[in-house]
Amino acid sequence: MRPLLHRWNKTAVASLACAGLLVFGSATARAEGQEAPARETEPKFSEEEVFAAASEFLGGTAEGLAEVVHRIFAENGEPNAYIKGKEGSGAIVVGARYGEGTLVTKAGSTTHVFWQGPSAGWDFGGDAAKTFTLVYNLPNTDAIYQRFPGITGSAFFVGGIGANYQQRGDIILVPMRAGVGLRLGANIGYLNYTRERDWLPF
Repeated sequence: MRPLLHRWNKTAVASLACAGLLVFGSATARAEGQEAPARETEPKFSEEEVFAAASEFLGGTAEGLAEVVHRIFAENGEPNAYIKGKEGSGAIVVGARYGEGTLVTKAGSTTHVFWQGPSAGWDFGGDAAKTFTLVYNLPNTDAIYQRFPGITGSAFFVGGIGANYQQRGDIILVPMRAGVGLRLGANIGYLNYTRERDWLPF
């Protein structure tokens, strides 16, 4: 009788130990799962920060800036970077655009960037402009150096500000332009963002 009781005691102890490990493991998994949402998310610019930076950079030409910024935030949320720069462009049916500026991330890194690209469509005129581009879903500064096609029909104008959308994969760029000159009609094309100036727009 005693050996049987002894074996039963061993079995009970082993079962309790296994149950304890399962409970501990389950509790640990739950704790780890609860910690995940609490991890610090990628820093992003608020609407107030973007408006202040864009207003300072674009200056007195930005009469419709607040409305444009609010519309972009309503459609896309908060960006994690922006580019402030200047550009020039011209077209007689077929044209080209060249620019340069500084990419600023909310995480604190900056880098110089150039851009150039063709445009085609019912498009006549030229312009010189300051640009303030909101950048969404940029994983790192190097990811800006690629071609970004324009999204047809995405351009809109409020006051003295024009904006349009460009996208490559998950990265979305929304350039806001304030300047002089005239560009009539809708155009399609892309901008190629590079580390150095490239005079060939293609």
